[in-house]
Amino acid sequence: MSKVKMTKAEIVDNISDSTGMPKKNVHNIIDLMLSQVKDALSEDRIIELRGFGTFEIRTRKGREKARNPKTGQTVKVEDHGVVNFRPGKELKDSAWPLRK
Repeated sequence: MSKVKMTKAEIVDNISDSTGMPKKNVHNIIDLMLSQVKDALSEDRIIELRGFGTFEIRTRKGREKARNPKTGQTVKVEDHGVVNFRPGKELKDSAWPLRK
């Protein structure tokens, strides 16, 4: 079954339609929210959105011998940060019946 993407533009349209706010204002609010999340993560803070989930930066261990999948070349990978998301209980509960 093919999955259909939802874009930021669609989210802006949906919020604008349901609140009556101008799309430009909704777009600015969403951009500000995402900017706050990025800034907090870059400061190594944990973002907790109750009922939705938690974002945090985790350190991924580097390796002396890793392989570039495109070229097959062996490369060294340093320790680096990756964004990790843990869904909250409400999000998990709403997604549970969707997988079969």
